[in-house]
Amino acid sequence: MTGTVITFYSFKGGVGRSFALANIAVLLARWGHRVLCVDWDLEAPGLSDYFRPMLDREPDGGVVDLVTDFRAGTVRPDRHILRLAPGGNSPGTLDFLAAGRDSTDYPAQVQGIDWESLYDDRFGAYLEKCRDHWTANYDYVLLDSRTGISDVGGICAAHLPDRLVVLYTANRQSVRGAVDIAKRANVARNALPYDRPQLPVLPVLSRFDTREEYDRSEKWRKFCVEETKSLFESWLDQDVLPEVMARHLTLPYVSYWTFGEQLPVLHEESPGADQVGFALETVAAVIAHSFDRTELLEENRDAYVAAVRPQKKDFAYDIQVSMPRSNLTASRAVADELERLGIRVGKSLSGDRSRLGRAEAEARHLCLVIDGKASRWQSAEAELFLHRTLGHDRKLILVLTEGTDPRDLSGYLGSVRYLQLGPMNGALKVARSLADEIGAGRALVDTGQADLVSLLRQAEHARLRPELWDLVGEFASEMPGAVGAGDSVRAQELGADLAVLLRPRRDDGAMPPPLTVREALAWAQQVLDVRVNGG
Repeated sequence: MTGTVITFYSFKGGVGRSFALANIAVLLARWGHRVLCVDWDLEAPGLSDYFRPMLDREPDGGVVDLVTDFRAGTVRPDRHILRLAPGGNSPGTLDFLAAGRDSTDYPAQVQGIDWESLYDDRFGAYLEKCRDHWTANYDYVLLDSRTGISDVGGICAAHLPDRLVVLYTANRQSVRGAVDIAKRANVARNALPYDRPQLPVLPVLSRFDTREEYDRSEKWRKFCVEETKSLFESWLDQDVLPEVMARHLTLPYVSYWTFGEQLPVLHEESPGADQVGFALETVAAVIAHSFDRTELLEENRDAYVAAVRPQKKDFAYDIQVSMPRSNLTASRAVADELERLGIRVGKSLSGDRSRLGRAEAEARHLCLVIDGKASRWQSAEAELFLHRTLGHDRKLILVLTEGTDPRDLSGYLGSVRYLQLGPMNGALKVARSLADEIGAGRALVDTGQADLVSLLRQAEHARLRPELWDLVGEFASEMPGAVGAGDSVRAQELGADLAVLLRPRRDDGAMPPPLTVREALAWAQQVLDVRVNGG
């Protein structure tokens, strides 16, 4: 997979650009990524000072030597790259390409570079080869760019990056300069002889102090959001307000970290919301999510960050079945069938105080059996599990006993996928659907989050308006063909659309599935049962 080049840029100095890049690089490496940091701030290089404790030797060359290699007709983009040791048993790697060798000759090297003349001599094509080499060997290439409007700034902001992170402080010159350079970069990219899409731009308000003069700080926060609002348009989820995202993209001013070149992420192992490490984790997570899934960030910041951290936890159980005392027979029957399928099952009683919160720690998935109506205890159990696991590859699945009306599920439970016990849907059938849901089945096609088999079974017992049943029939008729052709993408799309149609809703005009729809559902289910269960 090709890596991503991200430039960190600021219109003015003193905003903490190198500080942010160095800390975020360490986090990405700790999260399992291969990271290369390149110090393109040739006139005032600073990354070496942040990374010096991790270096086993001083850099003997760097970016300026790329020019020397170009003039010599050689392509050696990794000649001066050094391996860093970020500590913490990092599963990823962190490498560093300095601006150049720290020597008395360095200033003359920089001053002797005529970037315009170099580009006339096809230095741009040479940089493309370096870029290709870096992105083939690293997941993230982070460029620390020169401030202001300069030739180096143009290379880092327009030519090389896939994404741009602009840092600014709460003053008009800083924020407006950052927005202006982002717009200039996209204009410049249109004139490049390379295939470059428009740059997604992440605006980060840096060194922002809210501990004193709160009213004044809020006034400036609003000003910054208004000035940078256009930068959110190309990547922010349409349901997330720029004002909300801007708060997540704010690095607080903490005087302790202004002394020397320190990396708080090496010292703040579990930072609180008022610590700079907390904010740095958030920005790093947005980068790791490719500026995506921002609706999850709005809902649960901790889960958003946790979703990009390495997850290698071993669980005692594959699934925890939480059973209501009002119907232990049905609950135990499902749990027993799961065990016969070779699934490790934890069993607990809804209302057992000693179990509240332990399902998240002991089992990968949680099955909540609901008999009649969900109790407040079950709602609390589900909420706690969702809060602690949101963003992970872990699921909450509801099993409704016979006679339980899914339309009575309130709040967030009403949007959770469910399976229903009944005369035609016994414990074995529900257990097999649960196995499919948690990935313990033998599916021969990747249906992603949408488990088509259980969706079709759920549709058999649903009540919808006639026009919705027409859509269900169309989707069900198309599913066997998509799955048979191995078209996982289309299968996922159909499953997602069907899941939306089957959401519980109260409607006086609702009816069971018509005969033609039942036949389409039955045929699709028969085909999928063969694919998933082998017979």
